[in-house]
Amino acid sequence: MTKTFAYRQRFSFSTTNEEGEKMGEIIPHWLTKQAELSPNRIAIEWEDGRRVTFHQLKTRSQRLARKLANSGVKKGSHVAILSPNSMEMITAIHALSYLGAVIVLLNIRLTAEELNFQVKDAEVSHLLTDDSMLEIGQKLNVPVITSFTMAEKSAEKDVALQEEINLDDPFTIMYTSGTTGFPKGVVHTYGNHWWSAISSALNLGLNQEDKWLIPLPLFHVSGLSTLLKGIIYGMPVHLFVKFDERRVHEAIMTKGITIISVVTVMLQRWLHIMEEGERPDKLRCALLGGGPAPKSLLEKAKKRNIPVFQSYGMTETSSQIATLSPTDALRKLGSAGKPLFPAQLRIDKKDNEKIGEIVVKGPMVTKGYYNRDDANRDAFTDGWLKTGDLGYLDEDGYLYVVDRRKDLIISGGENIYPSEIEGVLSGMEQIKEVGVAGKGDPDWGQVPVAFVVPRGKIAKEEIYRFLQQKLAKYKWPKEIYFVDALPRNAANKLVRHKLLDLIDQT
Repeated sequence: MTKTFAYRQRFSFSTTNEEGEKMGEIIPHWLTKQAELSPNRIAIEWEDGRRVTFHQLKTRSQRLARKLANSGVKKGSHVAILSPNSMEMITAIHALSYLGAVIVLLNIRLTAEELNFQVKDAEVSHLLTDDSMLEIGQKLNVPVITSFTMAEKSAEKDVALQEEINLDDPFTIMYTSGTTGFPKGVVHTYGNHWWSAISSALNLGLNQEDKWLIPLPLFHVSGLSTLLKGIIYGMPVHLFVKFDERRVHEAIMTKGITIISVVTVMLQRWLHIMEEGERPDKLRCALLGGGPAPKSLLEKAKKRNIPVFQSYGMTETSSQIATLSPTDALRKLGSAGKPLFPAQLRIDKKDNEKIGEIVVKGPMVTKGYYNRDDANRDAFTDGWLKTGDLGYLDEDGYLYVVDRRKDLIISGGENIYPSEIEGVLSGMEQIKEVGVAGKGDPDWGQVPVAFVVPRGKIAKEEIYRFLQQKLAKYKWPKEIYFVDALPRNAANKLVRHKLLDLIDQT
């Protein structure tokens, strides 16, 4: 008799039977194993100084698992979590893994309408919320809604907890950032997360004294993947509720941080407040993701001796799938490196063209989107994922990410990449942030327009003078708007399709 889940069938996950035939790879539960290996080692360190060991984390998570079982959570249940970064959220993630539930991580910045779409789409039966989010949680159409405090007050049910992990089993569903259209639920298996951690370690290496700082939300793939790396590596994770450049800087300078995950805007803000000559003694890697970074920013980091390793990844790849190795960081400035072991990457392009769509394959790549056969057919071919991103490989096989396909501006037959314009304008000291989008034009089809968050006073004429020696004139923004802030999602990624909405506000 074959035991399987409906969503497994949709994505052709391997199945298991009672005789163990075709059994997926089995490993010990990773938190239980790490608690055995390093019971007194710090697992989580909070910005306020609180610490939790691996043994304490295991004990708390197993206790909460028995309490959640009392409310009906079981293997295969789809349980959503609505919470900012917190110890309770971390405990809940591990508790649900002990029950074999599938975790749906919700973005706390979304409206109730947006959240309702996701919980319905993911067929969520239970919702766990931070106490501060209970009010909005109660607006969602979920049968069972429980805050962390309410869950802790529940009685424990005598239930068998998972001692092993089947790497083929689904673990999380994370929705695409929704920068355009309806978000899709990306299904990650335990194996996706496992291989993401292993491939990262093979690239960046592991040191006994490593401590990884997470200023990113745990409902974002970069934050979650680092949290799980901490469990798999036996490495302390220093966690922030949210990014604050001054507190992050202080932690890097005083808390023994060796690795930090950031996106471009975070790196920009951090470097801006650094004093000349400051150099963190123990920092060995600033892992940069979230899209192409301006060359001027990378050069500024180089001057400050900040070891920035640009990476490329997305929700569908369980975080990074290509990273520039330490030995090539300066030689290939601006590159996202080569695909991690054992990932594969190629560029699908027309003959004689340099730039094309980035296509990837590997055990860290999702098998598909939840309940979206149409999207799966469009995105996957023979196991290869079409990323929708544009890039090229240089003569040495190093990846350079150019832009998102959907963001490409075609003006009078010329291809214009918004990130190229943004990269140039970011080199002006008077510009704090900049976003570029295509605007409809009766003569040219589309023209680029720029939205600038200034640092002090700056005139449009100064910007155009700066561009004269930097960009071909056809790439210049035809309009420049000064704004107070750019639209960003929870991962601090620029939401480019909302830029044009700012025109009415200027």
